[in-house]
Amino acid sequence: MKRKTRTFKKVAVISMVLCAIIYLGSCKKNGEAPSGGPDSTLSVSKNSFAAANVFTVDLTKIKSDGGYAYKTIYPLSQSGDSNTDPKASTLRLFENGKEIGPAHAVHQDIRDLGKGRFSLWDKDLFFSASDNTNPATNGRKYTYTLDGSSGTSTSTGTGSSTAPIGTTATKTGIYSALMGYAMVNGTTTGGTGGSTVTVSTLSELKSAVAGDSPKIIYVSGTIQGSGDETVYVSSNKSIIGKPGAVIEGISLYMFTVNNIIVQNITFRNYVTDAALMIKFSTTHVWVDHCDFATDRNHGWAYWGKDIAITRASDFVTVSWSRFHDTNLSFLISGGIAGHESDIGHLHVTLHHNFWYNVSEREPDMNYGSVHVFNNYHLNNSGYSLGARAGGTVRTDNEYFSGCKQPISTNLAGDPPGYFSGVNTNVYSNCGSNDITTAISTWVPSYSYSSVLDPAANVPSLVQKGTGAILSN
Repeated sequence: MKRKTRTFKKVAVISMVLCAIIYLGSCKKNGEAPSGGPDSTLSVSKNSFAAANVFTVDLTKIKSDGGYAYKTIYPLSQSGDSNTDPKASTLRLFENGKEIGPAHAVHQDIRDLGKGRFSLWDKDLFFSASDNTNPATNGRKYTYTLDGSSGTSTSTGTGSSTAPIGTTATKTGIYSALMGYAMVNGTTTGGTGGSTVTVSTLSELKSAVAGDSPKIIYVSGTIQGSGDETVYVSSNKSIIGKPGAVIEGISLYMFTVNNIIVQNITFRNYVTDAALMIKFSTTHVWVDHCDFATDRNHGWAYWGKDIAITRASDFVTVSWSRFHDTNLSFLISGGIAGHESDIGHLHVTLHHNFWYNVSEREPDMNYGSVHVFNNYHLNNSGYSLGARAGGTVRTDNEYFSGCKQPISTNLAGDPPGYFSGVNTNVYSNCGSNDITTAISTWVPSYSYSSVLDPAANVPSLVQKGTGAILSN
C-alpha cells in the first residue's frame, strides 16, 4: 500500500512539472509574462536568454532585387512580416557585427535608399549594405538573429552558415547593385566565399586568376603590360580595383569560363582583341564602375576594342562604366557568316554607362538580345548603337547628345537587326536614326522599372556616377 502511495505521489509530481512546462511554453509563445515566484522567473530567464543562435547570410545565394536591394534565394527558417502583420519579424541584421537597419522597410525604400534597410518578408530576407555597396563583393560578413537577441555569439544553428569572405572591407566608394542579364538563368557572384588576395604586379595577377576556386582579387596601383599582354581569367573570380587601380597594356581573356566580376579598374592601351575579351560560351560576367580608353591617333585598326562579347557567350551586364577616346568601343558578336551559333545567346545588359569622344560601336551587335538603358552617348562621329543579323536591341531612356547617327540597322551592307523602345530616348542636337526594319516590341525577361531613371536625368547621373574610384 505504501509503495502504491509513493508511486502515486511520483506520478502526481511528474504531472505537475509537465503542466508547468506546458504552461510556461504557452506563455512564451504568446508573449505573456509568466506568474509565480523567483524560481519560475529564473527558469524562464534561463530559457529566454541563453546564448543567441547567430546565422550567417549565404552571400553566394543572394541576387539583386533592383537598386541597392538584395534578396536571399533560399528560405530562412522562420517567417516574418506579412500583409496582415507588417512588423511581425524579430530578425536583427548585423554587418561585421554592427547592427544595421531600420527593419520592416518598404521594399522600394530598400531599392531606392538602401543604407542598411531590410525586411524579412515571409521567409525571404531583403536587405541593403550600410553604404549601399554590393554585399556579395564588399568583403563584409552579414549575420542575423531570429529571436531579437543581440547576436554576440556564433552558432551554425539551423539557418544558413557559410564562411565569410573577409571581415575587413576595402573601401572603394562603389554604389551599385547587380541588375540585368548577369542575374538571369542563375546569378553572378564572382569570388564570393573564397579567399582574398591583393596583387600589384603582372605575375601576381596571373597567378591569382588561375584555377576555378572562388577568389576575390584586389588590384593595387598600376599593373603594366607590353600592350599585347594577355591574362586568362578562370571561373569564380572577383577582380576589384582599390582606389586608383590601373591595368595598362593588358587584355583579360575570359574563354569558356563563368561567374566573373570586374569592378573599379581603369583600363588603358590594350592592343590585342579587347581590354576584356569574353568569348567561347563564357557566361555570367558583371563589369561595373570601370574606365576604358586608348586614343584616336593611331588609326582604327591599331587598338583593341574596350569590350568584346563573342562566340555564344551569354548573360553579361556592364554598368556604370566610362568608354572614351577610341574609335571602336564595344562589340557584341563578331562577323556575320560563320557565327550563326551566336543565335539564341548573347544576352547582354548595358546600363548607366558613358560613351564620349568615340567614333562608333556603343555597342554594335549581331544576332543577340541586348538591353540598353540610361546610357549617355556624347559627341560620337559615326553611329552609336548598331543592330545587325537579326539581333534585337531594346533601348530605354537613353540620352544622345551631339551624335551623328544615334541608332542604325543599315551598316556596311550587312543584314539588318531590330530596335525597340526608340521613342523613349532623348536625342539632343543629333543627326537622324537610320532604321530600315520594323520597330520591334521586344523587352527583356527581367523586371527593371524600379531602377530605370528618367531620360532627362541621365547626363547628370552618369557623369557623376560612372567610372573607377580614383582616391579614397
